[in-house]
Amino acid sequence: MIAEFKQFILKGNVLDLAVAVIIGAAFATITTSLTEDVIMPLVSAIAGTPDFSTQFILLGSPPAELEGSTDYAALKAAGVPMLGWGQFLTVVINFLILAFIIFLIVHYANRLIVKKEEEEAKAGPTEIELLTEIRDSLKK
Repeated sequence: MIAEFKQFILKGNVLDLAVAVIIGAAFATITTSLTEDVIMPLVSAIAGTPDFSTQFILLGSPPAELEGSTDYAALKAAGVPMLGWGQFLTVVINFLILAFIIFLIVHYANRLIVKKEEEEAKAGPTEIELLTEIRDSLKK
């Protein structure tokens, strides 16, 4: 059973998947930083608010100690019902950036695969052409 497990773990697909998950997690932190530290401050500056991710609409009344507070994290921790549209918008923008970057990677990879297939096709005669040549030479 241990040998079988070792064989399973050492298969190329499992290792490739593990590497992809690790790189994906690291890439997600880069994308999050790009969104939170670069893009959203620009969007916030255009919208006129200093911190876009803390924009919300209260749906209920906060406790007395938080009455009039605009601290999104404190209100959320207190369980105040609110619509956190700024945080949602930040997450959507983060997703769109990540999806676009993944699209670019897949698009580029597909172009490389097509080029490789075209080069292989140009490399020489096909198997059928070779068999035809052999047949013709044997007829002579």
